[in-house]
Amino acid sequence: MIYTLRHLTTYRYARPVRFARCALRLRPRDGEGQTVLESSLTIAPDPRTRVVRRDYFGLDVTVVTIDAPHTELRVEALSRVRVERAPLPAPESGRAWEQVRDESVTGRRLGPDEPVHFQFPSVRVPLVPAVTDYARVSFPPGRSAYGGAVDLMQRIRADFRFDAKATTVHTPLAEAFALRAGVCQDFTHIMIAGLRGLGLPAAYVSGYLRTIPPVGRPRLRGADASHAWVSVWCGDSWIGLDPTNGIGMCDDHIVVARGRDYTDVSPIDGIVSSSGPQKLKVEVDVVPDGEPMPEAAAAPRTVSA
Repeated sequence: MIYTLRHLTTYRYARPVRFARCALRLRPRDGEGQTVLESSLTIAPDPRTRVVRRDYFGLDVTVVTIDAPHTELRVEALSRVRVERAPLPAPESGRAWEQVRDESVTGRRLGPDEPVHFQFPSVRVPLVPAVTDYARVSFPPGRSAYGGAVDLMQRIRADFRFDAKATTVHTPLAEAFALRAGVCQDFTHIMIAGLRGLGLPAAYVSGYLRTIPPVGRPRLRGADASHAWVSVWCGDSWIGLDPTNGIGMCDDHIVVARGRDYTDVSPIDGIVSSSGPQKLKVEVDVVPDGEPMPEAAAAPRTVSA
């Protein structure tokens, strides 16, 4: 499957911003069953400097500096990505979770994809005893790491309520767990915390998930969204699991970045020099080849009396 991805972020400021320095993580990642065919990034106003660097985890980060006063910042990323993934392993296959835990913590390699980087607490994923206890139910002695992780994913899908108003991007993991509600970021952090609490390496994956509009309705421009899920180390490979939807990573998932938690992969972060409130709008389109890019909605007409 080949997808065209459009990710438009618009900031509007109450007062002019005189200086901004932003790190942009919007280019999809090569590997893990996908290949980036094209990628472009359009920024307005035009940055004074633009530098692309590769971070430790293999993600291309574009760092821009803008010193022209502006009240609006638009960042549009366009990409075409081919996704071809092998089927997921058979249920309960693979090494016992205790073996995976012990081998991971004693590993000596330090490459960016090595499990040791994803086995310990991180900024957004502290170890919470209640979350560890919740995860432990899925891992009786001798069960495979993969089988236990799938069971944990399915329990989170059943036990937690998707509610975009229950949490914010800053809600602590323990609070989202107590609420049993939140969004994909919360469920991903909770699952990672449970796995790491048992000593199993788990990474945070950000990207997109193809959505299908209701029958008979057109695809609406900007109606898709960024998504997040978990990549769990099963002893010889990383396997993606999506606790929000209770499914394994398939050809409908497009990977942008992988890190220890959301802090490592946030699409845009940085600093601005200004005062006053700001408004943020994000539009995402995930369009399979053969389907047209959705048209922008027409502005409502004003009729004079």
